[in-house]
Amino acid sequence: MEKNNARPQRKPRRKVCMFCVDRAEKIDYKDIAKLRKCMTDRAKILPRRVTGTCAFHQRELTTAIKRARHIALLPYTAD
Repeated sequence: MEKNNARPQRKPRRKVCMFCVDRAEKIDYKDIAKLRKCMTDRAKILPRRVTGTCAFHQRELTTAIKRARHIALLPYTAD
């Protein structure tokens, strides 16, 4: 009944914000490649816990994705 694992469990590494690493002051809504990394294949915005983005940049990211959708650079939904 007891589980006796040979190896102790390690804590997963904390994800770091990709925008903080790049020292980005603003997230550009025209940079589609960077915005696509933070979206699913169904064009949904991924949450912070999945991407590791900090709260400040997550708010900017959401605004940038919505702006890009509005001017048809990104889709609202998947095809």
